[in-house]
Amino acid sequence: MNFTLHQLQVFLKVSETKSITKAAEELYLTQPAVSIQLKNFQDQFDIPLTEVVGRQLYVTDFGQEIAFAAQAIVDQVNAINYKLAAYKGQLSGRLKIASVSTGKYVIPYFLSGFIQENPQVELKLDVTNKVQVLNSLTENEIDFALVSILPDKLPIQAVPLMENKLYLVSGKRFASEADSLGMDVFQQLTLIYREQGSGTRITMEDFLNRMKIPVKKTLVLTSNEAVKQAVIAGLGCSIMPMIGIKNELKQGDLRIIQVDGLPIQTYWNLIYLKSKRLSPAAEAFLAYLEREKEHIIQQNF
Repeated sequence: MNFTLHQLQVFLKVSETKSITKAAEELYLTQPAVSIQLKNFQDQFDIPLTEVVGRQLYVTDFGQEIAFAAQAIVDQVNAINYKLAAYKGQLSGRLKIASVSTGKYVIPYFLSGFIQENPQVELKLDVTNKVQVLNSLTENEIDFALVSILPDKLPIQAVPLMENKLYLVSGKRFASEADSLGMDVFQQLTLIYREQGSGTRITMEDFLNRMKIPVKKTLVLTSNEAVKQAVIAGLGCSIMPMIGIKNELKQGDLRIIQVDGLPIQTYWNLIYLKSKRLSPAAEAFLAYLEREKEHIIQQNF
């Protein structure tokens, strides 16, 4: 056998994403380049590593065993590189963070300076919904998670980052002469929700339930951007975090509906398992946040 480290990395990414297209995007390669590397790697085995059923790519049982072995090899290579960087006095290693969807407007600002200071640190940032974020944390797949709702049952440490305010938002065609509206306005609106598992949806539902507000017309969409565009188009209104709509408010595409009891105020927290043995890179990131957090907030928010 004469496989290369690059082939192992490509196969691992294909195994992880179950897609040549997604693997190419995450590796910053073209689809043909990924396909060629995957074929060259497969040619060294008599047993299939992957199979395509319909239009979906699957990793075979044998392929999963090879992926497990490949991960061990790649981890050892990374360990050698980290040790070399440490010997040179440079901070190195992997920093793995998962963020809820709305957190994509927050977490990059807290990471950029740290990564610039420590170019040898490899960053893996996954942006998904709250359920997947907490699952990654529970399975010890990540160092930190960024959430706006703290989990009840997980033994965690929390590092508060900044406040998170949510407002009732409409498109520019919504008209009201009142400075502030009562709760009965919700019964006149079509409300647009995020999907089940979204932290923004949980916050929105908790508020409506706490205020005992009956909602008749609803629409469910699967991303913040989809909700935002639907509100701009006039399909309905939604309770949304200020952090994700500042530009649209400035441009006049969205407007805040002033309602008694709003905004809802939560807090962005970086959390990690109490039992987690943090890597040098993770420890250094916590120290960086303690030192730079207030400056980052003042400069960017």
